[in-house]
Amino acid sequence: MNKSNYKVNFEIVLRQCVFIILNIYGLSKLLGGQFYIKGKLPTEVANTTLGEASGFSLAWTFMGHSYAYILFVGVFQLLGAWFLLWNKTKLIGILILLPIMVNIIVFDIIFLDVYPALVNAIIVLLMLLLILYFNREMVIDIVNKLTNFQSKPSLPIKKRLITFGITILFIVLIFSFDSFIEYWLGASTEKIIE
Repeated sequence: MNKSNYKVNFEIVLRQCVFIILNIYGLSKLLGGQFYIKGKLPTEVANTTLGEASGFSLAWTFMGHSYAYILFVGVFQLLGAWFLLWNKTKLIGILILLPIMVNIIVFDIIFLDVYPALVNAIIVLLMLLLILYFNREMVIDIVNKLTNFQSKPSLPIKKRLITFGITILFIVLIFSFDSFIEYWLGASTEKIIE
């Protein structure tokens, strides 16, 4: 077996490892195995005040508060993992999974003190980056195609000022519309304690 075959086989092994790991985590989220689901808090967490709760309990309760959020993360973990199985879609899978894994790592570092989960997320991220490295020619080609624009001649100062004025007008209109909708729907009724 030559060096190229080793690289191809190693990449397939990496893709399959990420596939298995993220299917476990994604399915665990969808089936209620991760996070403290709203209405199903463990007794010791439910009986703890916010000021006394650990970072882990707060984070796990917050993340589990909305099943829609759990569904979003779980489905995209599964979707990205499944895209890794095929050569034609592996880069789409990586594109989906990279922001998810970076978010998980940042979340684990900031809020949790559960280091095995952090290490696992870092290992998955490193495997994704290694797959990208193995496909660097394709990635470079894609980036070049996405960024290879013909430069347009610069607008005269008068047209730039008009464009800037229109931009400011649009921003004012957007914020006015946003304020109107917020007022019409009713601003948040929850009072902020200072």
